[in-house]
Amino acid sequence: MTDPATVRSEDTQKSQVDDETTERFISEKHIGERIKRLRLKKSMGLVELGKHTGLSASFLSQLETGRVVPTLRNLARIAMVFSKDLSYFFETEPHSIFRVHRRKDRVRLPQTGVEQPSYYFESLGYMVPDRHMDPYFAEFVPPAQNQESKAHVHPGYEFLYVLEGDLALQHGEHKTTLEPGDAVYFDSSTAHSYSCAGAKPASALIVTMHQPLPVPTTAPPRHIPGAPMQRPLSIAPVPSQAGEKR
Repeated sequence: MTDPATVRSEDTQKSQVDDETTERFISEKHIGERIKRLRLKKSMGLVELGKHTGLSASFLSQLETGRVVPTLRNLARIAMVFSKDLSYFFETEPHSIFRVHRRKDRVRLPQTGVEQPSYYFESLGYMVPDRHMDPYFAEFVPPAQNQESKAHVHPGYEFLYVLEGDLALQHGEHKTTLEPGDAVYFDSSTAHSYSCAGAKPASALIVTMHQPLPVPTTAPPRHIPGAPMQRPLSIAPVPSQAGEKR
């Protein structure tokens, strides 16, 4: 069996988030700029804001210029002065989305919930706020003897495109083996699992597409004659992402 540690050189791929990536993630929220906009909208000076929050004017100045990062406690003090919820500082501002994810910044994480991972994955969209899909690069290692694939479910749909190697996929009662260039699209609310089907590691691009939760109703939906019947989507817990996978 191939040793997972040798699948990819550690000098080219990180296994944890570094300080530089964290700082860039925080700066994306433009917290300091949002504080300054609120203050100027109220024609309030730094000294006056300091009196209301108990924070010094010099500290507030550093917050606004991004030289320091506020704690949640300090951010809550500022939010209450302007009658805002904490979420105001983290909500996505309306603008055209364009995010480049450099390979050197990505974090390689193992499959969760198992002692011996059968695959490793990297989020390709972790810097995009309020994204409607989650793209991943996944690498599947040859399984150990008697190692079984762990099935999982999540709301929405999934698209998978095999880059290298052979990949076995089970979706409910369906079993298939995919080769390089093969692709599959499926309902991810049905239990599914993957495993490397060859002697060498397999790799794939995976995109999970979010699906809004159905609105509960007191009566079943009315079927219009001639219209196709729709199968209700089963609901499963949404997985947690900062490097999260299913």
